Amino acid sequence: MSKKHLLLLIIFIFTVIGLKANEPLKVGMELAYPPFEMSDKNGKPTGISVDLAYALGKYLNRKVIIKNTSWDGLIPSLKTGKIDIIISSMTITPKRKKVIDFSIPYARTNLAILTYPGSNIKKSDNLNKKDKVIAVKKGTTGHFFAMDNFKKAKILVFDRENTAVLEVIQKRADAFIYDQLSIYRNWEKHKKNTVALLSPITKQPEYWGIAIKKGNSQLKKRIDTFIKKAKENGTFDQLANKYLKEVKEKFDDMNIPFFF
Repeated sequence: MSKKHLLLLIIFIFTVIGLKANEPLKVGMELAYPPFEMSDKNGKPTGISVDLAYALGKYLNRKVIIKNTSWDGLIPSLKTGKIDIIISSMTITPKRKKVIDFSIPYARTNLAILTYPGSNIKKSDNLNKKDKVIAVKKGTTGHFFAMDNFKKAKILVFDRENTAVLEVIQKRADAFIYDQLSIYRNWEKHKKNTVALLSPITKQPEYWGIAIKKGNSQLKKRIDTFIKKAKENGTFDQLANKYLKEVKEKFDDMNIPFFF
């Protein structure tokens, strides 16, 4: 190959890379988990994950497009290229890591229980009985944990969180299993009809990561670097103060580890 042809090839490669870098970053999330993923009164995406996505886009020098996607459609959309990444409070699990890659963790949480006043549910051990009914949201770690650990109980699987909560309020389910923040917020909304058992029901916390298509090591490396810098420069502290200041104070009072 002549020097001229080699130069042209190098220019072509860098042009393609430059075009790729400037392509919009399509971020998938289910806008149904406030204050992380939600919509404002005008239908515009907002929340911690949305702000995090825009901060990542700025770091990567790419315009961000938020793709509101149902929870069980997120991973298929990532695998088929409809979205580039997932930022949707998604827990890093061995099962998911078989089909997608994850960034380093950016947040942690634990599973907890929502029950109703007068129930005999005081801890998770009370749930593994034939006469118990547990509500879960489909495809969540709460769903998987219930299936693995409460085999004697009846598991009711719902597509929407509020439907599962309603089962507890109406005493058709003894418990709803989800992350601590969701359990706390649902208790806040329905204090007369629910009881929040916020002590972790798992031995180890869950860690959230940004999901990336399998094998895209270059993007993963850049996202990992972004997360490290965001932790160092106070980005996550700013997000916590903007969306979760009151909750953080209450979690601190109850000696419950916070997300960031």
